[in-house]
Amino acid sequence: MCGAEPINCFPVLMNILSNTFLRLFNSTARIRIWSNSLSFRNSPEMKRDVFFISLSHMLILASGLPPHFAVSSMEDYKVKSMS
Repeated sequence: MCGAEPINCFPVLMNILSNTFLRLFNSTARIRIWSNSLSFRNSPEMKRDVFFISLSHMLILASGLPPHFAVSSMEDYKVKSMS
């Protein structure tokens, strides 16, 4: 019923269970599901959001690396290590 892709199995299972519970309570309503994964991935808003999130992570990383190297070289200087 749910095909080879596991991403589709959970919604199908939830649909079957929900409709079963509705039938148990003598309801005439039915629940329908559909799977449209990442339909918004080509939108300009999504690309902009991904860009700014990536940029912020890169800036945080870039601001944290120089102090790490400075502390490392100071430790080498303190113990008078030869490279």
